Amino acid sequence: MSKSHAAPIASSDVRRALLASRSIASHTRPAPASGNGDSSRATPAEVAQALEARLTALGREHSELQQAIYSAAHLQRRLCAARQVRRGAFDIAGEIFPVRHLSGDFFQILDLGGATGIAVGDIAGKGFTAGLWFTYLTGLVRLFFTTADPVSAFAAINRELWKIQPEPPMAALTLAWLDHHCGEMIYSNAGQPSALLLRSDGRADFLDAGGPLLGAVETAEYTSGRVVFEPGDALVCHTDGILECRNSRGEEFRVSGLVNAARRAERASASSMLFSLLGAAQDFAGTRPPADDLTLVVLHRHA
Repeated sequence: MSKSHAAPIASSDVRRALLASRSIASHTRPAPASGNGDSSRATPAEVAQALEARLTALGREHSELQQAIYSAAHLQRRLCAARQVRRGAFDIAGEIFPVRHLSGDFFQILDLGGATGIAVGDIAGKGFTAGLWFTYLTGLVRLFFTTADPVSAFAAINRELWKIQPEPPMAALTLAWLDHHCGEMIYSNAGQPSALLLRSDGRADFLDAGGPLLGAVETAEYTSGRVVFEPGDALVCHTDGILECRNSRGEEFRVSGLVNAARRAERASASSMLFSLLGAAQDFAGTRPPADDLTLVVLHRHA
């Protein structure tokens, strides 16, 4: 992630306004003196000086705010997993692309005592609203997702969210427990787009076991599913940002675009497949910017 530089608050428009105010002030007559010879009205020079001091202060505050946002975004990225991880017969790659400085998306790769936990989340909202819940949600995942039982983890997380009243935060989340030695994976999906399991022969399966968004239904129930990876298989977990990428005609990338791109993608590694998918989505969108945060996590079992 490259560092964002603060845009100077004294832009050309502000400078023009300042010059105009000085011009007006230079043609303004001082107010008549009061009976005792005093005047409480500031001179044009004092007005200009005060305005310039205020603009300087605003510029300093703007820079400090930009630095704070950058630091928060950097911390968010540190709380997520490394971009590339190797676990047993699998390599795992992930990337987050926020539409603003702070992201409501996250992914985590967890060490679950001989197995690997994968979490891909999308907090409702964008920017600061979603970013404020980021640390809380990732903390709940680490606290409750510790075994091969994503359903129990969802139930515990949902209970915690419903303690926040009157409006519990909502989040979509995929949890997967992976035995990275034998290739067995147990997963559940809370309101997230179904992960795509692409078999080595090109067959596409969708992992849709689960339930509703976390925080949406107090008594929500969830189901889990089980799959086994064969050599050459790949899993694409994602938030809805990639499906909602639009081109200049307003058409969405959709699931069909993701499946077609996955079948054409370079699958030598999780990283190469991930960037092939991102490239396909960007080529589809052209110059149209994304409207939502975009997160992709790819698991690949070596042949």
